[in-house]
Amino acid sequence: MQVLHVCSELFPLLKTGGLADVAGALPAAQIAEGDDVRVLIPAFPDVKKGIGETHLVGSLDTFAGHVELRYALYQGVGIYLIDTPKLYDRPGSPYHDQASNAYVDNHLRFGLLSWMACELACGFDPNWKPEVVHSHDWHAGLTSAYIVARGRPAKTVFTVHNLAFQGLFFAQHLQELQIPPEFFQMHGLEFYGQISFLKAGLFYSDHVTTVSPTYAKEITQPAFGYGMEALLLERQSEGKLTGILNGVDEAIWEPRTDVLLSARYSAEDLRAKAVNKAYLQRAMGLDVDDSRLVFAVVSRLTNQKGLDLVLEGLPDLLEQGGQLAVLGAGDAVLQQAFLAAAAEHPGQVGVQLGYHEAFSHRIIAGADVIMVPSRFEPCGLTQLYGLKYGTLPLVRRTGGLADTVVDCALENLADGTASGFVFEESTGKSLSNAIRRAFVLWSRPKHWRHVQHHAMGIDFGWKVAAQAYQNLYQRL
Repeated sequence: MQVLHVCSELFPLLKTGGLADVAGALPAAQIAEGDDVRVLIPAFPDVKKGIGETHLVGSLDTFAGHVELRYALYQGVGIYLIDTPKLYDRPGSPYHDQASNAYVDNHLRFGLLSWMACELACGFDPNWKPEVVHSHDWHAGLTSAYIVARGRPAKTVFTVHNLAFQGLFFAQHLQELQIPPEFFQMHGLEFYGQISFLKAGLFYSDHVTTVSPTYAKEITQPAFGYGMEALLLERQSEGKLTGILNGVDEAIWEPRTDVLLSARYSAEDLRAKAVNKAYLQRAMGLDVDDSRLVFAVVSRLTNQKGLDLVLEGLPDLLEQGGQLAVLGAGDAVLQQAFLAAAAEHPGQVGVQLGYHEAFSHRIIAGADVIMVPSRFEPCGLTQLYGLKYGTLPLVRRTGGLADTVVDCALENLADGTASGFVFEESTGKSLSNAIRRAFVLWSRPKHWRHVQHHAMGIDFGWKVAAQAYQNLYQRL
């Protein structure tokens, strides 16, 4: 099966979130299962620099200007780069400038990504033509619309990584993007008078997937659907909405071989985890004491991630002798609140603003508990990394968190399925109750080690997801 993934970021070349991890790992896993898989991505500066030498597939004039399509093999995966410097050669993130303002021509920048995916589906590369075009999130949402407009030269799959980001643009861009005018309607890509790149993907694709089974159910409800719930309910009733759980790239996230750690360890021998804990405590300015229960946050600092709840539960956490290490950036109010907590509680709270891939490995290896108290979470990868590293996740029961973490309730401890701490309500009290359960288990080292051992043995590799996508493609 020849499959083209269409995305806006790709680990390790360019990452702003979990989408990059998925785009970086899934194609390789699918190739290992026998599919012929390639990736299409804009030629952002970090991507061009990381890939190095490419060869020209062809060039053409588009609504966004003159474009060269280039190709290279990168870590065993074929990568197409859309090279048009006036659109993509900019500082800042792929989506906004250094002042965090969205680029005013994002409709062109990401409309072009979808347009070029359609060109490849129509045979632009004389040596390779995809049978399935698999696009990811709103950035690639117009792909399926263009493919329908060109007579459906390939089957299409659209994966929602986060429904909250919808790619909304003014209707006046319709002609500029060369979208057929009849597509601009409720049964199409129109959303409250605007063009929705996300809705285009949801409506025009042959099949829609999300990154966990629970999230696939949640987004058909008003609380999680962001206005798209009726459309998603319809797709579900047609049998065209599926949740396929993300995986962990074990070439990158494996404590036995992770070169970023102070010391490597395994489920069979956890002694070296204490070395990583001492490193983390020193690096974060925490009191170095192996008996203290260290909680960690590695996250965007937003209310969606439930980090206001962490601040609410912090007094309870500290009163019981715990420590907190935070790595992340985001909402200015939350950033200041965590910095203030660190200043008020030296030795107990450590905060580092920003995101550092290497340090995230060291935090997850060194902490005892990784906190992911999200209000909604399509899949979540952080808790999967925690499980892999024997750092027990503390999560809210939503989305992929509900699918991957089993609470340390007595019955789950008894039957050996417990892997972390799960709370129900988005309240500080509910979170604090979960924190207390963590301290109770911590006071029983034998039980703690048993849960750690089980958590590290759960298989969340990409092979299962790759096989599920392969089955979906074959059905299409």
